[in-house]
Amino acid sequence: MPEFNRNDTINLLSKLTARRLLNGMKVLSSYYVSKWTKRAIQWGYPVSLSFEPTTSCNLRCPECPSGLRAFTRPTGMLENSFFRQTIDQLSKELLYLIFYFQGEPYLNPSFLDMVAYASAKGIYTATSTNAHYLNDRNARQTVESGLDRLIISIDGTTQDVYEQYRVGGKLEKVLEGARNIVKWKKELKSKTPFVFFQFLVVRPNEHQLDEVRRLAKEVGVDEVRFKTAQVYDYQNDPNGLIPTNERYSRYRKDKNGEFVTKNTLDNHCWRLWHTTVITWDGLVVPCCFDKDAQHPLGDLKGMPFKAVWQNEKYVEFRRQILKSRKNIDICANCSEGTRVWED
Repeated sequence: MPEFNRNDTINLLSKLTARRLLNGMKVLSSYYVSKWTKRAIQWGYPVSLSFEPTTSCNLRCPECPSGLRAFTRPTGMLENSFFRQTIDQLSKELLYLIFYFQGEPYLNPSFLDMVAYASAKGIYTATSTNAHYLNDRNARQTVESGLDRLIISIDGTTQDVYEQYRVGGKLEKVLEGARNIVKWKKELKSKTPFVFFQFLVVRPNEHQLDEVRRLAKEVGVDEVRFKTAQVYDYQNDPNGLIPTNERYSRYRKDKNGEFVTKNTLDNHCWRLWHTTVITWDGLVVPCCFDKDAQHPLGDLKGMPFKAVWQNEKYVEFRRQILKSRKNIDICANCSEGTRVWED
């Protein structure tokens, strides 16, 4: 783990209230009690959550169901009114809100209005973008919205390498968008958002790690962070994405020379206690690895969130995690504990 960015850490801590702190302590203690007793106990509400602005995307990345247009679930845009109604239920306990699950957030015309709404409630807000829509106007509105963290995906430092994963993308648009954000932060004298380049390390770009660090300094973003890539068919790796440098891979070769996940999949998962994911149309799913919402635990169009959080489906899913996590399909390719964050 890298050292935390000082300003970003102070900003996050500034969002803590007595109620949020108490809720976090409840969640943490119930997680450890559940882990030790093998009983699915939940005493608090989510400390963080991911809310999906849209399933739509302008790119066609080879390991992304949004890019591949491979969803079996409906596609669409999160409605501002539904978002506000849901956040109103959770804002007093919620500390951290990620405006991302699948798709490109900036394609939702109400995206920055939703960020501003959550920010006004004192919630730490973050998003991840391919940066193709960070024109001058959107960049200014992003800074003015109060967004706390902006993750910019940049998976290559030259166009020929970048487009091997970010199919249909233009590296120059990414760099232009990043420069626009840096410019408006300076002009508006704003410490937020904390901006970093996220570099998904795959075989075509693994030789460019030093170059992306240089590029980040040149553009003026706060950090570079490297992320391991999820490969669905990792035994065969049909797109040739698993890097040769095992440090930056979620997978390793076993004694037979076959790829296996590094994750040991122990029978517990912190995510199932402290965070959740809400799709654009109101389904609550266990975590960000359930990309196609194959394990819906409730529908917020029919019941309030806090009822879903404690319903029998959610409790039973936590029980399954504590009993036999390896038998849950979305856990099989989980990267929890195998990410590489680096300055």
